[in-house]
Amino acid sequence: MGKRYGYKKRALIMAVSMAVLTMAACGNISDTFYEETKEQQKNDLEVNAAAVSLVTREDMFTDRDLEGEEKEGVRIVLSDNSAQCDSQAVTVEDGKIWIVEEGTYYLTGTLREGMIVVAAGDMDKIQLVLDNVVISNSENAAIYVSSADKVFITLAEGSVNMLENEGGYRVLDDNKIDGVIFAKSNLTINGRGSLEIKAAEGHGIVSKDDLKITDGNLTVSAPGHGLSGKDSVRVAGGTCAITSGKDGIHSEHDTNTEKGYVYIGGGEITITAHGDGISAGNFLQIDGGNFVIAAGGGSAEKTLARDETGGEVSAKGIKASGDLVVNGGKFIIDSQDDALHSNVNLTIYGGEFQIATGDDGFHADDTVMVAGGSIDITDSYEGIEGNHVVISGGKIRLYATDDGLNAAGGNDQSGNKGPFGRESFAEANDSTLVISGGIINIRADGDGIDSNGTLTVTGGEVYISGPENHANGALDYDGVGEITGGIVVAVGSSGMAMNFGETSTQGSILIQTDKQNAGTEVMVKNVQGEILVSYTAESDFDSIVVSSPDLKQGETYIISAGETEHSVTLDNLIYGKGMGGFGPGPGNVWGGKEGWGSHRGMDGDMPQEQGQLPEGFQLPEGAQPPEGFQPPEGAQPPEGFQPLEGAQSPEGFQSPEGVQPSEGAQLPEGV
Repeated sequence: MGKRYGYKKRALIMAVSMAVLTMAACGNISDTFYEETKEQQKNDLEVNAAAVSLVTREDMFTDRDLEGEEKEGVRIVLSDNSAQCDSQAVTVEDGKIWIVEEGTYYLTGTLREGMIVVAAGDMDKIQLVLDNVVISNSENAAIYVSSADKVFITLAEGSVNMLENEGGYRVLDDNKIDGVIFAKSNLTINGRGSLEIKAAEGHGIVSKDDLKITDGNLTVSAPGHGLSGKDSVRVAGGTCAITSGKDGIHSEHDTNTEKGYVYIGGGEITITAHGDGISAGNFLQIDGGNFVIAAGGGSAEKTLARDETGGEVSAKGIKASGDLVVNGGKFIIDSQDDALHSNVNLTIYGGEFQIATGDDGFHADDTVMVAGGSIDITDSYEGIEGNHVVISGGKIRLYATDDGLNAAGGNDQSGNKGPFGRESFAEANDSTLVISGGIINIRADGDGIDSNGTLTVTGGEVYISGPENHANGALDYDGVGEITGGIVVAVGSSGMAMNFGETSTQGSILIQTDKQNAGTEVMVKNVQGEILVSYTAESDFDSIVVSSPDLKQGETYIISAGETEHSVTLDNLIYGKGMGGFGPGPGNVWGGKEGWGSHRGMDGDMPQEQGQLPEGFQLPEGAQPPEGFQPPEGAQPPEGFQPLEGAQSPEGFQSPEGVQPSEGAQLPEGV
C-alpha cells in the first residue's frame, strides 16, 4: 500500500499544480446561492470524475471485512465471572476467557470482572460473534487481543452488546493495555448489531495495526481517544457516535511515515471531542458519509483547550498532518480551531459543508484547492486560507471576522496571528490566489480577498461584501492582480479599495460612491438599459469594484447603488486604481487625478467631498509615504487637515514649489 500511496500522492500534487496553472471558464449567475442548475450538476459530475484519490475503497477493505457473516463456530456462554465452553481452544481461568486457536467463536451472556483474551498464532484469523454480550472489568480491557493475524468482532444482527472498563488498566504482560477493546493485531468490527463502549480510563477501541469499522451501530465514550488505530483507521459504513476526552478518531504512527492515516468511505459519524474530531498523522481521505463534529467546545469557546497537564490541545474538526482529500460526504462541523486543516494540501472535490469555527474554515499550510461541493461557512476568523488558494468549482458562501479568502505568505500577520496563532507559511511572499470557476459569496470584516502575492481571476463568479472599516479592502493583493474572465462584484470601504491591475484583459471598474447601507442593490447597465450584473450588498459600503466579460473598452456604463447612479466610460480596460495600502504593486497609489487630497486615490467618478478623509480614519501606526514620494505639482492638503501627532516628513522630502498649508493647518513639532 505504501508504494501505491506514494504514486497517488505524486498524482495529487501534479493535479494541484496543474490547477494553479490551468483555468476553466466561468459559470452563470444564480438567483439564489443554493439553486441547482443543470449546468452546475454537469460541472459537478465532471469534477467528481476527475477527482484524484490517494487510495481506493478496494485498497482499504477485504470481502471478509465487509461481509460480517455470523458463521457457525464454538459457543461460549458467559456467566458472572466465568464461562462455559466445550472446545479445547478455549480456557477459562479467574474470569479470563482465553482463545488460542484460529476459528469462529460465538459469545453470549454476561461476564463481570472478566475479559476475553485472544492469544492465537501470528497467522491465525479469529472471529468473535457478539450476541447480546455484556462484559465489564474494573481493572482491564473487556476484550484483549495479545496475538493473532487479524480479529473480526461481528455484532450479531439485532443484538445489543456492551463492553466497559470501570476503573483503569492493570499490567497484564509486556503490552500497555489502555482501551476497552485493545488489539495488538489488525481489528475489524462488522455485523448488524449494536455495541456500546464505556471507558472510565484510557481509550475506547485501540488497534496497534489497522482498525476497520464496516458496519454496526457503535457508541463510544472515553476520556482518551474514541477510535485509535496506529497504522490506520478505516470506516466503510455503520453508525458511530463518539464522545471523547481527546480525539474522536485518531491514527498516528511514530516511526513509519507511510502509515498513521485515516480513510472514510461512508457511514454516519457523530463526534463530540475535547481534541480533534478526526486526526491523521499522515494523509486523510473522505469519499462519503454523514458527519456531525463538535471539537474543543465549538466555535463559541474562546478558552484554549488544554490537556490534564495544562498543555495546549488541538481542537480542529478534521485534521491531517499530510494531504487531506474530500471527494464527497455531508459535514456539519462546529470547532474551536480550524474546521478542516492540512499541514500540506487540502483538496475538496465534492461534499456539502456547514461550518462554524473559531479560526479558519479551510486551512492548508501549502495549497487549498476547491474544485466542487457546496460550502457554507457561517462563522470563521478566516474563511479559506493557505499559502496558495485555488478555486475552480463548487458553491461557496462564507462569513469571516478577518479575511474571506487569504493566500498568506511569510509576512501575513493574519495568517500567523489568528485566534490560535499556530499556522506557519513560507518565508517568501510566493503566495497565489487563483479563481477559475465556482460561485463564491463572501462577507468579511477584514479583507474580502487577500493575497500576499498574486491574485488571478479567470472565471467563475465572485461576490464580496467587504469591510466597513477603512483599514481593509474588498480586494487586497501585494503583487500582480489580474482578471481575464469571470464576474467580480466587490463592495466595501473605500479606505483601502483596490482594483485589478493593468495586465488584465477584461474590463474592471472601481468607483467611490456615497455611503450605502447593507441591503442596497448594486447594478451595472449598458446605455441600452440592459442589466449586465446585479448584487445585493450584505454590508455598508462606499466603494464598488465590478468586472464582467460584458465590459468593453470604449463603452459607457451606468453603475447604480440604491438611488445613486454613476456614468463610466471605459477609456481603458481598468477604470479607477484605488489606494490599496502602503505596499508596492499595481493599483497601489497614494494620489489620484485630483491631487494630494484625492480621497483614497481612486480615479474617475468622485464625490464632491473628495478632499476629506473618512470620519475616524487613522493611518496605521508607523506608516510612511513610499520612499521618494513627491506630491503632484500644485497639490494642496485638504482644508483643516491635521497631520497625526509626531508625524515626520520622509527624509529628503521637499514641498512642491508654491504649495502652502491650508488655513489653520498646523505642522507637528520638529517637521
